[in-house]
Amino acid sequence: MRFGTTENQQMIAEMLRAFGEQHIRPFMMEWDEQQLFPVELFRKLGELGCMGVLVPEKYGGAGFGYSEYVTTIVEISKICGSIGLSVAAHNSLCTNHILMFGNDEQKEKYLPKLATGEHIGAWGLTEPNTGSDAGNMQTTAVRDGDDWILNGSKNFITHGISGEIAVVMTRTGDPRSKNNSTAFIVERGTPGFSGGKKEDKLGMRASETSEMVFQDCRISDAQRLGDVGDGFKQALSILDGGRISIAALALGIAKGAFEASLKYAQEREQFGKPISSFQGISFKLADMATEIEAAELLTMNAVFRKSNGLKLSKESAMAKLYASEVAVRTTNEAVQIFGGYGYIKEFPVEKFFRDAKLCTIGEGTSEIQRLVISRELLK
Repeated sequence: MRFGTTENQQMIAEMLRAFGEQHIRPFMMEWDEQQLFPVELFRKLGELGCMGVLVPEKYGGAGFGYSEYVTTIVEISKICGSIGLSVAAHNSLCTNHILMFGNDEQKEKYLPKLATGEHIGAWGLTEPNTGSDAGNMQTTAVRDGDDWILNGSKNFITHGISGEIAVVMTRTGDPRSKNNSTAFIVERGTPGFSGGKKEDKLGMRASETSEMVFQDCRISDAQRLGDVGDGFKQALSILDGGRISIAALALGIAKGAFEASLKYAQEREQFGKPISSFQGISFKLADMATEIEAAELLTMNAVFRKSNGLKLSKESAMAKLYASEVAVRTTNEAVQIFGGYGYIKEFPVEKFFRDAKLCTIGEGTSEIQRLVISRELLK
């Protein structure tokens, strides 16, 4: 493994710190309060290459690898987890699914607009009654000549209303049967496809989360991704990379909360000296820094394996599990260090605290990560 950062990573980090201070930090609490998904911000991020980090340059992307991608998500999430989450979902789920499993025609049609942020991407797997139990999904696709007819609904979908392009997993076989799922690309505006209820969330409030609804939605077989029955296999592969995204998201939130806590502890005085001089506070900072570094090493181990074409189910699950739970612990301690001010929206850590929890739930709960890890260990 290679430690340290590359010139590209340093360039991306500096660029996003400056961009975030100008375009994200001044507005993020307004977006949070109003649950406003700032679509135009993502067009600007597209101009920087952040909406197609992994997409080759021939399709309008930045053509970078997972190291640069993790840096992108971390730096954005150090300022605002909501924006980091939306950038991660757009890149690693919808866009990456088409990149990995689309044919040449599909890639040429969809990737340029996704990579530049002209189009926002959504990815639909979860349903009201099937979260971890994805083999029992109720959204079906039935063949009708050269077309498919989709019926059902998805929920907890990032960009389920605003996304112009959605990759949707459907059931094309019997419930819980082998190879019973097929993935399709569905464009916004297709008759029978609509956004549903928008969720009112605890955190990540500027990242749109909603239902997607399909009512006799007819699409061409040309919209199918890969072979019939391969949808769930594709989804598992996408989720391996997606777990790196959530690990990076959690890492960014934890780093943001830690940096704010370190600064505050050195500035806040009690009994005539900074609170960082008290062992109760300094030990909290020491534990936070140690756990964050361990989470980063696990994440970069998964990145190394992904970048070198190695199997990574266990490693990405470990990174996601540990980084997400570190984010929860770190933000909890950050609120404690800030004391009463940590509970007030004028100060940054209460938002980090609210945003962090989703990292232990989205793209596979902590319990599912432990299941993945234990299965890999016990093979």
